[in-house]
Amino acid sequence: MSEDPEIARIMQKKMDEMLKPKAEPRIEPGIIELDETNFDQIISAENPTLVDFWAEWCGPCKSMHPIFESLSKKYPSIKFARVNVDNNQSISMKFAVQSIPTFIMFKSGQIVDKMMGAVGAPGIHMICKKH
Repeated sequence: MSEDPEIARIMQKKMDEMLKPKAEPRIEPGIIELDETNFDQIISAENPTLVDFWAEWCGPCKSMHPIFESLSKKYPSIKFARVNVDNNQSISMKFAVQSIPTFIMFKSGQIVDKMMGAVGAPGIHMICKKH
């Protein structure tokens, strides 16, 4: 039985793809949305994680979102994450978040810094430069 060269080429290409080692999954830069299912795992990392505690109805929180997102690109060694306090009240209570926005820097699961209010870019820069 003779094989069509085009089919042979496609089959070889598919075989090569299947045998090629898979690349490690890359973590894309950006803001990680935290909830009960992933909070502990994310903040337990050795690298620092800056968590923004916010709510949909909070004006100052919304004004901080673009700043937070912009600065997440400037500090690649720090993970940036958000917790919606209305959807995750147990997390907010665990860390005594009583006013929003509140920014908490975690390292290896421990709080290493905390800042409250719409601190603007200077506040986020300050907390990130320390860690």
